[in-house]
Amino acid sequence: MLTAAQKTRVALAIMGFLMIAAALWARLLWLQVIQPDHWVSIARRQHVQVLELPAVRGSILDRNLRPLAVSLRLTSVFADPRHIKNPVLTAHQLAPLLGRPESHLKLQLSRKERGFVWLARRIPNQAASRVRAMDLPGVHLVMESQRFYPHGYLASHVLGFSGLDMQGLEGLEMVYDRVLKGEPGWRWLARDARRRGVGAWDAGTVAPRDGLELVLTLDTTIQYIAEKALDQAYRQSHAKAASIVVADPRTGEILALANRPSFDPNQFSQADPQDRRDRAVTDTFEPGSVFKIVTAAVALGTRAVRPEDTFFCENGSYQVAGRVLHDHQPHGTLTFRQVITQSSNIGVAKVAARLGPEPLYRGIRAFGFGDPTGVELPGEAAVTVKPPSQWSRPSMTTIPMGHEVAVNALQLTQLISTVANGGMLVRPWIVREIRDPSSGAVVKSFGPKVVRRVVTPEVDRQLQDFLTGVVQEGTGKLAQVEGFQAAGKTGTAQKLEPNGQYSHTRFVASFIGFIPVEQAHLSIVVVVDEPRFPYYGGVVSAPVFKRVATETLAYLGYNHGD
Repeated sequence: MLTAAQKTRVALAIMGFLMIAAALWARLLWLQVIQPDHWVSIARRQHVQVLELPAVRGSILDRNLRPLAVSLRLTSVFADPRHIKNPVLTAHQLAPLLGRPESHLKLQLSRKERGFVWLARRIPNQAASRVRAMDLPGVHLVMESQRFYPHGYLASHVLGFSGLDMQGLEGLEMVYDRVLKGEPGWRWLARDARRRGVGAWDAGTVAPRDGLELVLTLDTTIQYIAEKALDQAYRQSHAKAASIVVADPRTGEILALANRPSFDPNQFSQADPQDRRDRAVTDTFEPGSVFKIVTAAVALGTRAVRPEDTFFCENGSYQVAGRVLHDHQPHGTLTFRQVITQSSNIGVAKVAARLGPEPLYRGIRAFGFGDPTGVELPGEAAVTVKPPSQWSRPSMTTIPMGHEVAVNALQLTQLISTVANGGMLVRPWIVREIRDPSSGAVVKSFGPKVVRRVVTPEVDRQLQDFLTGVVQEGTGKLAQVEGFQAAGKTGTAQKLEPNGQYSHTRFVASFIGFIPVEQAHLSIVVVVDEPRFPYYGGVVSAPVFKRVATETLAYLGYNHGD
């Protein structure tokens, strides 16, 4: 018979065993029923290696499907330091093949706490073959893509670039990154307790989905013509910067867009950030006399002035609104048409006096100034147009001749294209299609974006006549193209100094025009920032128009008089 004390000890022991059993059962219930996924994932991480299979980034093509940006398949090398028995020897063997310092490789291979380290990214195929043949334990190879821009500097501001991880960082590469990059795939590899591959078991593979292609409105040949001409003017004038846009005025398609200074997207990390700025989109400036087109359109549209009306231009000096206006050369009495062809500031001021602020402001807004163009390129400058309630006393004199307003090169492209196509505002655009590279099927297509009619056909014909006169007999004679009739407007705008005064040494020289006048195929905008003397738009920028128009029309197959 057990004594009372013994019975108590037995009861306590049984209760202890029951409590331990209950705890074990509770733990098993927790592990197997309530939280099994957590422990399964830990086991999987120990026995399964997940290898990402990168997608191939989609190409960017011009309108004729010529490549502007492509992805090359190259080999990268990585290692699992836990399987490297002799980091010193392995580093010594790999250094000459990978082009990396032996000390750096030794450091990477000695990091035993890590299961993955990159040794070299995107090495030449010959070096990859030699590394593969060495079959070093713990050293592995994987295919990766490298972005390549076959034309170097050409259209670099439009294209932008993508980084080492194939993420778009600037330009269309950034805007359409999700379209171009595709989706990566995955491959699961089984490992034993010592992290060695087990070939008898395959956990499966999810194939990557390669990126889609972009087809642009750009034409590689026209882009080359435009860049060559712009580069020559930029260098000869010792300018701070320069931009050019070539468009089809009927559709708004951008055929070429370039800036100087420029950069090679294949070596973007070596470029000055200022050289990578897409100035045609991001930079605003006071346009100067090219803006007189807007004033002329409003004056003709409201019938405030007729083409044959005359204005006395004060022989080059005129005091108005508390300031003295000057013309670049003295003029006496000019017709309204001559005021535009000779680019008389005084004549335009007297034309504007007949208009009043509200009609002029409505005309400026009708041409799209104050609104973004909506082009697909990033960083478009936010441009505002002050309402008349915020104008100062001199505003009615300065705004009609292109001061106190800010524009970018794309907005000037809209302006001149509106006059060229008969009076319709058409937005500039640069992406034509998104395509599936495997099938060639069009996933999404884009087209012209017609906003509104700005001027009547009658007023537009009068404007075209004015601008034809600028080239034939006015300030834009150097824009004449043999065998074709061109139209356009020159601009030479003084830049504002920090003290709020207009500079007498820093200018923006521009020419905007279209050709042929009878049926315009091309609109061309040339802007040169701070050229050295001579700094006039008719001298610096008009010859660029002539060269680009001449070569582009020949390339497109238009004969003289077409």
